Amino acid sequence: MQSLKAIDEWPVRNAAAAAVGRDGQVLGSHGDQQRRYPLASVTKLLSAYAALVAIEEGALELDQPAGPEGSTVRHLLAHTGGYDFADRTIRYRPGERRLYSNAGFEVLAETLEQAAGMAFADYLREGVLDPLGMTATALEDSPAAGAVSTAADLALFAAELQQPKLLDPSTLAEATSLVFPGLAGVLPGFGRQQNNDWGLGFEIRNGKSPHWTGAGSSPRTFGHFGQSGTFLWVDPDAGAACLALTDRDFGPWAAEVWPAFTDGVLAELRGAA
Repeated sequence: MQSLKAIDEWPVRNAAAAAVGRDGQVLGSHGDQQRRYPLASVTKLLSAYAALVAIEEGALELDQPAGPEGSTVRHLLAHTGGYDFADRTIRYRPGERRLYSNAGFEVLAETLEQAAGMAFADYLREGVLDPLGMTATALEDSPAAGAVSTAADLALFAAELQQPKLLDPSTLAEATSLVFPGLAGVLPGFGRQQNNDWGLGFEIRNGKSPHWTGAGSSPRTFGHFGQSGTFLWVDPDAGAACLALTDRDFGPWAAEVWPAFTDGVLAELRGAA
């Protein structure tokens, strides 16, 4: 795909990108697909997926208590547990506001550890990474932002997010639909959104503006971006996913080039259809 070559013009030293079709086939790639990059908050997609596997296995339940009083696993996955971004200070009542929280994901991981009787990193590896063949991916620090991976590995995950083999399709459909819809909150890097909609660990584009995906992205687009200059989105209407990894932290440069890049990818996909 020619549109992926736009990463060569980004103000970064190293970058890799790939597009993956609904059937799991890599439609195109550019850059070193085997180079390992810190994922930052794209880690949350992997951690959320591990939690969903645990729910299907019966180790967790969406509505079991977790976190502050009144909060559940569902609240933590949807960033409505009430925790502050970085620590366990409680800012809101559960379900009251969308407050994006690394602390909430860390509590979620601890809840899974207690239920499964094993370290979260091991559960993630055994339940998600190994079955998908993501051998270059590892959780090295926080379950909110501490994984490293490659474009090749994330392409395998992008395929799973479109044709799940580890989850029942209905579970993934619920996770990528609106959960506690209509809550206001701040989308990191893009400001306050009146309807800061999320699923279960997956950010849902819906009508957000500004946003890190493209003007042509469908409202059903879901995924995540990371402070390390990384993103992964799935657009069900386009029948494809796209990912990019860089070695420059997120900033105004990314907010400028990522939407145009996504629109270029979508235009090429539509032209090939």
